[in-house]
Amino acid sequence: MEAVPEDPFPGILLFLEQTPALFYSINGIVLLTLLLLSGLISGSEVAFFSLSSNEIEEFRDHKNRNLNIIARLLENPKKLLATILILNNFINIAIVTLSTFLSWQIVGSKSPRGIVIVILTFLVTFAIVFIGEVVPKVYANQNNLTFARITAPMLNFFQSILHPLSWLLMSISHVIEKRVERKGYDISVDELNQALEITTGDETSEEEKGILKGIVNFGTLTVTQVMRSRLDITAFDMEIDFHDLMVTVNKTGYSRIPVFNETIDKIEGILYIKDLLPYLDSDEQFAWQKLLRPGYFVPESKKIDALLKDFQEKRVHMAIIVDEYGGTTGLITLEDIIEEIVGEIKDEFDDDDDVAYHMIDNNTYVFEGKTSLNDFCKIVGEDVSIFEDVKGESESLGGLILEIHSKLPRVGEKINFDRFVFTVVSVDTKRIKRVRVFINEPSQQKRAHT
Repeated sequence: MEAVPEDPFPGILLFLEQTPALFYSINGIVLLTLLLLSGLISGSEVAFFSLSSNEIEEFRDHKNRNLNIIARLLENPKKLLATILILNNFINIAIVTLSTFLSWQIVGSKSPRGIVIVILTFLVTFAIVFIGEVVPKVYANQNNLTFARITAPMLNFFQSILHPLSWLLMSISHVIEKRVERKGYDISVDELNQALEITTGDETSEEEKGILKGIVNFGTLTVTQVMRSRLDITAFDMEIDFHDLMVTVNKTGYSRIPVFNETIDKIEGILYIKDLLPYLDSDEQFAWQKLLRPGYFVPESKKIDALLKDFQEKRVHMAIIVDEYGGTTGLITLEDIIEEIVGEIKDEFDDDDDVAYHMIDNNTYVFEGKTSLNDFCKIVGEDVSIFEDVKGESESLGGLILEIHSKLPRVGEKINFDRFVFTVVSVDTKRIKRVRVFINEPSQQKRAHT
């Protein structure tokens, strides 16, 4: 006689058969729990990937453990995304399987199965899309940090468990990306500038063309190409008394001025002139240093479009540019950035005679040596990339000439490059102060280095 295997859970199965209400309740709770998990996983995708890079940097050293986990997970965003997708699919498959099983248990085998399948498909699809996708993603989009903090420990746990699957998924994705040619448009800035020249007709003014070109080139410029160099920065010493301070403030006409301690490389803060208004009647012993506001420091490599966003978020109008050693390289303001799009902005304190260049004729100019290469090229209508191979680390016209000539030239000395002839008009012991620039016509173009 063949042996019948013994039921390992006779008590539990018998109990559930005798109490179907409890059986369905437990399965219903499991189904609702899976829907909740599906919503959390779906919303976490929006929450994590909508966090800004500045927020993520702050989370790395934060005391809150969940914030540390968020930063760690986003160190490998592809792996995080793979974990979210795998986990979400597993949960959705479990929801479909369990709901199908429950439906079969409720209606039995005698009912019309076609109608059951149609109704089940509609209900499950609605539940997954509405409860598991739409609602959590809308909430996560508005409360991304809160949502990310809630789901971070769960995703961190499942990322370890699902590591083999996520690794396999990323490997396959990487192979496909390498083998499948991506179709798209790869347009350079030069091509965009050429397109502007072609598409803008006679009815387009030079000012409008300049604004369009400024927008096209905006994302390519670094702060060093737009900044005011350290030699041209107006700054106050911490030790100056209040009387001398007010005299200097009246002469400069600036609304914000950096304040340094001993040397310009040690900027202590920014003095907002409006903060002095309540203390105009104070004596020379007034401790004006207590009014300083923190300075905002940026590296030389920062792009001006990213800096503009920082200015908007932090509500500041001035940044100090520092080199890799922390020394002051220059200064840039919100006005400097806007001028790259709309052109020169003059206010009541600007002297019309204090300009960076004079145009002698159509081919000859006299420039200040401190003129930035970016401004020089805009004035003469040349692409700044022409100097890319010879300018080195220099961002000014004087610095370019020093790079080409390899030494400080004498007054009257001529330096040739491409179709430009640079003649030194004024020079001191440290830098080139003024340069006359003659531009040959394209047909007469010569390339020479002195």
